[in-house]
Amino acid sequence: MTPKNTAPLAARLDGLLFFPVTPFGPDGGLDLDALRAHVRSGIDAGAAAVFACCGTGEFHALTPEEFQACVAAAVEEAGGQVPVVAGAGYGTALAIRFARLAEDAGADGLLAMPPYLVVADQEGLLRHYTELAAATSLDVIVYQRDSAVLTPATAVELARVDGIIGLKDGVGDLDLMQRIVSTVRREEPDRAFLYFNGLPTAELTGLAYRGIGVALYSSAVFCFAPDIALAFHRALTTGDDATVNRLLDGFYVPLVELRNQGRGYAVSLVKAGVRLAGLEVGEVRPPLSEPDAAHVKQLAALIERGRALLTDGEGEPVGRDGAGA
Repeated sequence: MTPKNTAPLAARLDGLLFFPVTPFGPDGGLDLDALRAHVRSGIDAGAAAVFACCGTGEFHALTPEEFQACVAAAVEEAGGQVPVVAGAGYGTALAIRFARLAEDAGADGLLAMPPYLVVADQEGLLRHYTELAAATSLDVIVYQRDSAVLTPATAVELARVDGIIGLKDGVGDLDLMQRIVSTVRREEPDRAFLYFNGLPTAELTGLAYRGIGVALYSSAVFCFAPDIALAFHRALTTGDDATVNRLLDGFYVPLVELRNQGRGYAVSLVKAGVRLAGLEVGEVRPPLSEPDAAHVKQLAALIERGRALLTDGEGEPVGRDGAGA
């Protein structure tokens, strides 16, 4: 049996957050061996947590049975070294079903994704997340994006709900986020509520989110180039803005420009990157489609460029002062 770390989830989410892709075999079915290898490589590289079957993991394309199998495989591979957080979404009834499947599979927490299709008012969103949190013993992180955008007042109410420990922002409205952070801090000064930058390439806005006190973020780049992702994270958290800006200008901005050339590239281009790194994880499932071959070639060249930015030109890692570390 996989050992269970009994420390609170909030206390364990300190570092770079890994959102693995979900591998599929040639027949289109799950490849759990590849998933275990992907999860293991991420943990060995230094991931602080594994967020299984979320956006990058194609939650939208998984059956409940596949979802549970993937979460169980991630939990088994993690072996209690790092927490495993699973996605949960759709309407309230299905979100609760996925939450219970994740709990049965041994997950440590949930990332509650936006309700499917409908655009709810604040009362409806509050009821949705409150009922989800009440239906499971797992801690819940609310994912704000698309049809689920909170007001500061609603964020305060969610912060008061037992089991809801944080808010992941995928909207990118810094004015709104500052008002949410400030309002929760003012209304619930003793509440340790977590905030996450959840934009598709979060590194691009890392400096801005850091300015409002949001240090945690998910890194899609970690899936296929963990060395680049970790170097950026280290620089961002230590205040090495020279390295941050070098990687932004030479790698992350061009990556976002490439990502924006195709719909669904926030998932399919990442999966292509994992294949470039040497792990066969298959293609994305419909309704997503594979990236253009020329774009995959550009991604390969960009990864090489990013790695070149990690050294001083003589093969030595660059430290904070620009000299070899």
